[in-house]
Amino acid sequence: MATKKILHGDTEAAKKSTATRPLLRVLRVSVVSFPFLSGCTVGPDFLSPKADTPPGWTDTALRSKGGSVAIPVPPANDAWWQSFHDAELTSLVERASASNLDLKDAALRIAEARIQERITSAAELPTVSGNASYANTRFSTKTAQGSLFGALGSLKGPPGFSIPAYPNPYDQYQVGFDASWEPDLFGGVKRSEESASASTEAAVEQKHDALVSLEGEVGRTYMDLRGAQLKLSITNENLRTQRETLALTRDRRKALLGNDLDVDNAAAQVTSTQSQLPLLQREIDSDINQLSLLLALEPGALKPELETARAVPPVPPEVPIGLPGDLARRRPDIRAAEAQLHAATAQVGVAVANLYPSVSFSAPFGLQAARPIDLASWAAAFYAIGPTITIPIFEGGKLHATVKLQEAEQKQAAVDYAKTVLGAVHDVENALVTYSTEQQHRQALEATVGENRRALALAERRYRDGLTTFLDVLDAQRTLLATQLSLADSTGAVSTDLVALYKALGGGWQTGDAKVASK
Repeated sequence: MATKKILHGDTEAAKKSTATRPLLRVLRVSVVSFPFLSGCTVGPDFLSPKADTPPGWTDTALRSKGGSVAIPVPPANDAWWQSFHDAELTSLVERASASNLDLKDAALRIAEARIQERITSAAELPTVSGNASYANTRFSTKTAQGSLFGALGSLKGPPGFSIPAYPNPYDQYQVGFDASWEPDLFGGVKRSEESASASTEAAVEQKHDALVSLEGEVGRTYMDLRGAQLKLSITNENLRTQRETLALTRDRRKALLGNDLDVDNAAAQVTSTQSQLPLLQREIDSDINQLSLLLALEPGALKPELETARAVPPVPPEVPIGLPGDLARRRPDIRAAEAQLHAATAQVGVAVANLYPSVSFSAPFGLQAARPIDLASWAAAFYAIGPTITIPIFEGGKLHATVKLQEAEQKQAAVDYAKTVLGAVHDVENALVTYSTEQQHRQALEATVGENRRALALAERRYRDGLTTFLDVLDAQRTLLATQLSLADSTGAVSTDLVALYKALGGGWQTGDAKVASK
C-alpha cells in the first residue's frame, strides 16, 4: 500500500521512492475510474413474477340455488363487514384493528425493518471517528527490544552533540480522528439496500395479512356468538313448550285419561332439554371472551355489550368476488411472498459483488507526544492517506458457494410464491363451494322445520283427542328441537362461511391503509 506519512516532523517519510511510482500511477487510474465503476451493479434485476391463476372460478363454486350469489366482479368496498349491516360487528372490527396486540407486534417488526434499511444504507457513506488516548509503556529489559532501549538510553555522545533519549518507561498522549470510505464499485451495497427495502415491504404485507386474519376472526367469532344465542333462544322456547306438555300429561292423569308413563316421559324430555342450557351458555361466554381477547380487553369486558341476544347478521344477496387473477394484488400473503422473492433476488447480487475487488480509502490524522504541551506543535502531527485494494484470490470456494446458496434461496422463494398463489386460489374456490352448499343445506332445513312444526301440531291434537299415544308427541318434539338447532347452526354457518370467503379473497387491509394515509 502506497501511503504518505509525517511522524513527529520526520520529513524523510514524505519522500517518494522511485520504486513506488508505478503503483501510484495504477492507483491514480483506479481513482479516476471510480465515477464510471460506481454505476456498475452486478447480479440479476428483479422482475415481478406472473401469478399462474386460472381464467375464472369453476361452475361448482359459482352455482347457487335461490341464495346469495357470488359474482365475478371486483368488490366495490373492501370493508366487507359493512355488507352485513350490523353496527355492532362494524364497531368490533374497527376497535380490534386499533387495539389488537398481534397487530402492534407486526407494526414493531415493520419499524425494525425500516431501521435495518437505514443501517444498510449507511454503508455507502464515509465514516469518521475521533479518538484520544494516554499510555504509560515500559518494555521488559529481559527482552531484546527492552535491552536495546536500555542500551540506547545509556549512550553518551561526543562533547557538543546530543543523542536522543529513549526512556523506559515512557508516556504517550494522542488525539485525532480516523476517516474511511469504501465506494460501492459493483453495487453490493445497492443490492443490500434493495434487499432490505424488499424485506420491509414483506413486513408491511405480513401486517396486512395479520389484519385480514384478525378481521376474519372477529367476524367468525361474532357470527358464532349470535348463532349460539339463537340456539339458546330456540332451546328455551322448546323448553317452555315441553313444560306445557308436561302439565298437560299431569292433567290427563288426574282425569284418568293418561298414565304415569306419559308424565315420566314428558318430565324426562324437560330435564334433557334443560341440560343443554349450560353448554350453550358456555359457548356464548367463550365467544364473548374470545372477542375480548381480540380487542386486547380483560375476560368478560364485552359481556354487558354482547350478552343481549341479537339475530345472526344476514348475508347480502350478491357477493362480488372478482377473478382469480385479482388475488395477486388483493391477498397480502401473495404480496409478501413477492417481496420476499425480491429480497432473495437482491441477495444474489450481494453475493456476486463479493467476487470482485474492493477499494477502500482511509485517512487517519492525529497528534502524538510524550507531553501534553507538545500536542500543540505541528511536529506532533501524523497522518496516512491512501487507498487499499482487496482482491479475492483464494477463499476455498466460499464466495462462489455463497452465490450458489443465494441462487438456491431465490429459487426456493420463487417456489414459495407459486405455492402461495396456488393455495390462495384453492382457498377461495373451497370457500365458494362451502358457502354455496351451506345455503342449500339451510334451505332444506327451513323446509324440514316447517314440516316438523306441522307434525308436532298434528301429534298434539291427536293425543288430546285420544287417537294416539304420547310417544308420538314426544318423538315430534325431539325431532323439531333437533332440526331447529340444526337450522340455527346452518344459519350461523352461512354467515361464517361468507366471512371465510371474504378472508380468502384478502379484503379488509386496504381500509386500514386508507385510514393511516388520511391522518
